[in-house]
Amino acid sequence: MHKSYDLAIALIPKTFFPAAKFGFRLYKNMRNDSGKTISIWMTTAEVPDQPVLTENTHADVCVVGAGIAGMSTAYMLTREGKSVVVLDDGPIGGGQTARTTAHLSNVLTYRYHELEQMHGKEGAKLVAQSHTTAINTIEAIATQENINCDFERLDGYLFPPDLKSIDEIQQELEAVHRAGLTDVEMVKKAPLTDFDTGVCLRFPRQGQFDPLKYLAGLTEAIERRGGRIYTGSHVEKIKGGFPARVETSSGKVVTADAVVVATNSPISNLATMHFKQAPYITFVIGAKVPRASVPKALYWDTLDPYHYVRTQSIDEQYDVLIVGGEDHKTGQADDASSRYARLQTWTRERFPMAQEVLFRWSGQVMNSDDGIAYIGKNPFDEENVYIVTGDTGIGMTHGTIAGILLTDLILGRKHPWAELYDPSRVRIGGVGDFISENLNVAAQYLEWVTPGDVDSVEKVAPGTGAVVRRGLTKVAAYRDENGTLHEHSAICTHLNCIVAWNSSEKTWDCPCHGSRFDTQGQVINGPAINGLTSVENK
Repeated sequence: MHKSYDLAIALIPKTFFPAAKFGFRLYKNMRNDSGKTISIWMTTAEVPDQPVLTENTHADVCVVGAGIAGMSTAYMLTREGKSVVVLDDGPIGGGQTARTTAHLSNVLTYRYHELEQMHGKEGAKLVAQSHTTAINTIEAIATQENINCDFERLDGYLFPPDLKSIDEIQQELEAVHRAGLTDVEMVKKAPLTDFDTGVCLRFPRQGQFDPLKYLAGLTEAIERRGGRIYTGSHVEKIKGGFPARVETSSGKVVTADAVVVATNSPISNLATMHFKQAPYITFVIGAKVPRASVPKALYWDTLDPYHYVRTQSIDEQYDVLIVGGEDHKTGQADDASSRYARLQTWTRERFPMAQEVLFRWSGQVMNSDDGIAYIGKNPFDEENVYIVTGDTGIGMTHGTIAGILLTDLILGRKHPWAELYDPSRVRIGGVGDFISENLNVAAQYLEWVTPGDVDSVEKVAPGTGAVVRRGLTKVAAYRDENGTLHEHSAICTHLNCIVAWNSSEKTWDCPCHGSRFDTQGQVINGPAINGLTSVENK
């Protein structure tokens, strides 16, 4: 195992990283630029450090974002002989890719009978085909590039929330068969000893892997083919045209024939895409279980929000049972401890072999209004600016689909998935969600006229934050563990919503479009490009 970043462990409270007391170590380049909690992947993989961009340069394609989507796209473009520069303001995979549960599946958050209503029968077939291809592609890349990323093929089981709710399962079986997944079958129960799921669907040839080990392998492959990757390089401006220009906060510029914006939520799009998707925080626990006590498979129920389950081997004696769910709109709740507790209760009721909870972490997903990602040309932008967003909880396969599709679009090749994933698409089936989510966003602007969380910064305890009203505006006040107060404007720099304190991740989260900022006001998740404005302490 590579040298670990022991200092980081010493500085992280055990409440954020309970696995530390069991010998897990946080790797130095996973220094947690997306929140305070630690995922299991941050303890299992070391992604190579990369330099900061220190000079102007040119490439055929500039990729902004070094997560699964950006790195997959960069890798596939270098295989086509294109020169590529990748920019990220944090470490490779340090954003939401490090916070996934890493299911590789053609089972989406929306059921296939719903996808069929929104995208038509042919569209549903393409959805199934594209996600199946993504799993096959990850497997092929891992094999061809000799990437040891714990890739495994395994079954997936979709089950109802109770033993009586089988109508939806039957309806879904018919829909997945129409979508071309004819090897899916109905079985009496999932192969669990202590939990009777009742009738469920078995999806064969699903997959799982370690996402950061995979990105470490992609990094080596990209660089071997001449790709250049720069981290610690914050992008402040993207301008399409020929050539396109990508400017960093240091003033260094990358010019390129095309730009791919793969930043979870696109920083190159002020409003259009953010009206078509909604940010959600999802929660995960990882509990220690005896090795092989839970059969290796992917498991999902059909609740809303649903639960998702897998295991990850950690040594010869134990696995980690990874369970996620309990989503809420970003910035619209601050009750992570209750959500983790509910996940733990749900888990112990169904998996009594579960022991200590080693990991608790959260991540942000962008839910599109019609169940699938947006991949293609950025609407109302120059022809050579592309985006990928709206992963809707299926980020690993959507990110790989982006690599496949965007490579073809940039090379001028027609692709059968292009229309399906086009960011400019309008789906009748998504209108209801579109209206309700945007009404929710509009309601958040009422925070401008409400009192603050507390009436004085003196009431902000060390290690906590709160929004305080100050005259006609609001201030995001954070007091560090030493008692020093850090004050920033509470106005999100994207579209002027009032941010909210996230006590679990110690971030300021925008309840409108999902921008997130650290305690020093620095942006850690788009669509905001600029950090919160510092104000004088009073």
